[in-house]
Amino acid sequence: MHLLSLLLAAGSASFVLAQPLTEVNQRAAGKLQFVGINEAGPEFGEGKIPGRLGTDYTWPDLSSISTFVNKGYNTFRVNILMERLVPNQMTGSLDAAYLTNLTQTVDGITKLGAYAMIVPHNYGRYNGAIITSTQDFATFWKTLAAKFKDNEKVIFDTNNEFHDESSTLVAELNQAAINAIRSVGATSQYITVEGNAWTGAWTWTTTQGTDGKTNSQTMGTLTDSVKNKLIYQMHQYLDSDGSGTSSTCVSRTIGSERLKAATTWLRENKKIGLIGEFAGAVNPDCEAAVKDMLAFIAKNSDVWAGAVWWAAGPWWGNYMFSVEPKDGVAYSTYADLIASYA
Repeated sequence: MHLLSLLLAAGSASFVLAQPLTEVNQRAAGKLQFVGINEAGPEFGEGKIPGRLGTDYTWPDLSSISTFVNKGYNTFRVNILMERLVPNQMTGSLDAAYLTNLTQTVDGITKLGAYAMIVPHNYGRYNGAIITSTQDFATFWKTLAAKFKDNEKVIFDTNNEFHDESSTLVAELNQAAINAIRSVGATSQYITVEGNAWTGAWTWTTTQGTDGKTNSQTMGTLTDSVKNKLIYQMHQYLDSDGSGTSSTCVSRTIGSERLKAATTWLRENKKIGLIGEFAGAVNPDCEAAVKDMLAFIAKNSDVWAGAVWWAAGPWWGNYMFSVEPKDGVAYSTYADLIASYA
């Protein structure tokens, strides 16, 4: 989710075994390989580094995650901050306390038989500056991946929503992360890569980075030494600017409309995609638009592996997209709908 919308939302708050991607179109009609929820909290308090656990940030509620697993969900995107996990510099050592909490969360999810997707929710930045060193970025990923290399239910997501930078650089950073993860022996895990321009599906082929290139021009050449484990993660919201900050959806068919160009790109380039963030507010138009988008993803499951809702987490309060089982305002509207694709 865009930084602005995350800050606004935070301010309102005070199993199925993996199948090879080549087999994704052999799943039961209308079913997706990855059906999940973003778990927010460890990345809250971005302006307070390192911050205080329980005051500035929190960790997901494993009992809530268990509720989703019982409904059939199998993927949980755990949003963290690089600066908390590896303080001071990307090439530094891991913070023991933050790593312990992350490990407990990941182990809790994967012991339930679900995937834990670890994502630095950093927008391609570290301490507020655009990450430009592929070597440093690779070192960070070696450090992180080495800790989870033996857990095949972990998914590594390179970074959340690169934006307003060179698309060529974004592709180079993604390739460095892929190489680094595999180099430490993490060869059983899926990796999802994210593009520039907030990794938007609707802008994948049109919005240019500072180098004048689009994701469609730079991201297609990424390679992975492990077959069928690389996924292109895109995000798609349904409001007018695609930021996920409005409760008004453009139309009841905007979901499928915004995925069409990216779907064509995936198919033409023989890639597999995942919608790593999507949401709609609780109203008839948005509910119809979400249904439309999920149906489109399922219909095109030869190139779309699944979808992950934004978001759950114990601190959302009355946030319009929250599906936290205990108090999420969108839970009763969307939890079972999303689960119907699992």
